[in-house]
Amino acid sequence: MPYSAEISRQQPTAFLFLLDQSASMQDPFGGAEQTGDAAPSKARVLADTVNQLLQNLVLRCAKEEGVRDYFHVGVVGYGERVQPLIQPTGEYETGTGLVPISHLADRPRRMEQRVKEVADGDGGITEQRVKTPIWFDPQAKNGTPMCQALDLAAQTVRGWIDDHPSSFPPVVLNVTDGEATDGEPLRYAQQLREFATDDGEVLLFNVHLSESEAPPVELPSSRAELPPDDEYAETLFQMSSRLPFSMRSAAEQEGYTVDLDTRGFVFNADPTALVALLEIGTRPSNLR
Repeated sequence: MPYSAEISRQQPTAFLFLLDQSASMQDPFGGAEQTGDAAPSKARVLADTVNQLLQNLVLRCAKEEGVRDYFHVGVVGYGERVQPLIQPTGEYETGTGLVPISHLADRPRRMEQRVKEVADGDGGITEQRVKTPIWFDPQAKNGTPMCQALDLAAQTVRGWIDDHPSSFPPVVLNVTDGEATDGEPLRYAQQLREFATDDGEVLLFNVHLSESEAPPVELPSSRAELPPDDEYAETLFQMSSRLPFSMRSAAEQEGYTVDLDTRGFVFNADPTALVALLEIGTRPSNLR
């Protein structure tokens, strides 16, 4: 059965995030909770969300003796340029661009004090200041070179698969708010998804961020669920992989109705839908 390889330190899996950093990411994120007079930008919400997700991945791998390398991770931004946002150091500098999770855990860019809402024990909520690791900051400039980002992702996962041919295949999560400005991304996505380990092909999931309050289209199974006559939504749908069994189970636990054709795709995502798909996409269940 594909997508069933056990994930262990000897046989890790990989997560690669592709983050749109084009100028339009400065726009307010539809449905985001306002701070002060304005809603936060898509770039800000995306950076905060992925930094938090990286911290959660670290915590999932933390054991008494330290952080176990179940996952290798990478983050690529594409806007003014296409570039890794997490810079490998030491022995990983000339590798695949993906670093073991323990390497990530030890090297945040900085720690910040953030306010977090927690239960007060009496049924209410109180605010608590917590130290939060920050690996990269929001950026928003120039166009949307998505094709270049997908091409870099293909090179990255190809190198990683050469070193881990029997592992659960890499998961690539692309988050964008607009159409590619450097070509047709579908063929680059198809090339990326053709790379495979013994356990299955690379998984590519896509999240389209919205400026509007329009309801998101979450985890569709067919084109009929997409906005009518929207070629961009159609392209992203075709680019997206079907969810394997373990991730369909995770989606069902989050309250989604899924079937064998359900794709890892959200269109017009609000912050809640963004977090939901990133969580589902990083939850293969066979962690040892």
